[in-house]
Amino acid sequence: MHAFRIALAAFFVAAVAAMPVDAATPAATGETSGPHDFDFEIGTWRVHHRIKRADGTWLEIDGVCTDRSLMQGAGNVEEHRFDKPDGVTYGVAMRAYDPKTALWAGWWIDSRAPHGALDPPVKGRFEHGVGTFYSDGVVDGKPTRTRFIWSRITRESAHWEQAYSSDDGRTWDTNWIMEFRRES
Repeated sequence: MHAFRIALAAFFVAAVAAMPVDAATPAATGETSGPHDFDFEIGTWRVHHRIKRADGTWLEIDGVCTDRSLMQGAGNVEEHRFDKPDGVTYGVAMRAYDPKTALWAGWWIDSRAPHGALDPPVKGRFEHGVGTFYSDGVVDGKPTRTRFIWSRITRESAHWEQAYSSDDGRTWDTNWIMEFRRES
């Protein structure tokens, strides 16, 4: 796992380093997206997760998230520990901001995935204090659109949710909700 993390970090640093950072790009003001949108998340958080199971019931678990900034805010790495009834698992979100498009790209790596496979990146931005991000991929063998929404962001808390759409975004099924509470 240690070698994988080193390789992953090298990949992410190279990907972020390849993206130009424009010092003139304004930081997020709550109205427009910018390279400091995720500054709120830097630190350690207690996270309560609600995850929808295949049978429609919800699993509730707790965990810890640690986020650190890279490249003067134009990138960050978020590491999660999930304290599940059947053991601990991990996940990592890596994000990078592109000032030319004013979009963030975010990749997810799950410790349960074979060989640390990366999910397709979600891309999006913050507008009026809400971050909305989308990707297209395959879930359970079906083409699926994924949506992440960051909202209710304060210094001490934040709300994140994931939803899937199998009809190109006409309807959404929320399947994962995270409530963040700052630890440090």
